[in-house]
Amino acid sequence: MKLLLIEDEPKTGEYLRKGLTEAGYVVDLSCDGVDGLYQATSNQYDLIILDVMLPQLNGWQVLTTLRASEIETPIIMLTARDQVEDRVKGLELGADDYIVKPFAFVELVARIRNTLRRKKASPVQELALDVANLHLDLLKRRVAREGDTINLTAKEFSLLELLMRRQGEVLSRSEIASIVWDMNFDSDTNVIDVAIKRLRGKVDKGYEPKLIHTIRGMGYMLDEKI
Repeated sequence: MKLLLIEDEPKTGEYLRKGLTEAGYVVDLSCDGVDGLYQATSNQYDLIILDVMLPQLNGWQVLTTLRASEIETPIIMLTARDQVEDRVKGLELGADDYIVKPFAFVELVARIRNTLRRKKASPVQELALDVANLHLDLLKRRVAREGDTINLTAKEFSLLELLMRRQGEVLSRSEIASIVWDMNFDSDTNVIDVAIKRLRGKVDKGYEPKLIHTIRGMGYMLDEKI
């Protein structure tokens, strides 16, 4: 497995490079955002470890550019800022995981293995999904119904993609939270219900047939017939 480590702090970068090499990975080390972006776009990597605070280009800019270039290499963000807003920002921009400094090296290795395992287990995706008159373009990340463009946030797109892939299946709140938000479901929060309500307002309001259904006591399902 070949990794790209983009870290501007020399001691941290060398420590991680040495440790990951001893763990069996081939590691390229880059010390700033411009060189890191060049390496990431010029070579094939199995995973990228990307620091947020970088000279020339910061980690957010590198991440955004990579995803805009349709480079889907898994990315783990490193940051010293333990703020919910930062974690959400990274995930919304397309990061696969987020780890806060300082961290135990064994945790980083575990996160790398878990991210690579998830990526390997992901099925080959279709170019598009269609249910009734709802169309989801996976390549261009666009959604339309009866030809009308529907603007979704990144999480709403992921939620709709999950529901469409599992058409006709009832998905529990805990399963949705685990797959879309990569978190354990807290029964005291209504985040899933709110997300479904917003998605339904965009996808179903003004259109027939209604596709997103609440299955009382069980969860949610997308289907044209119920």
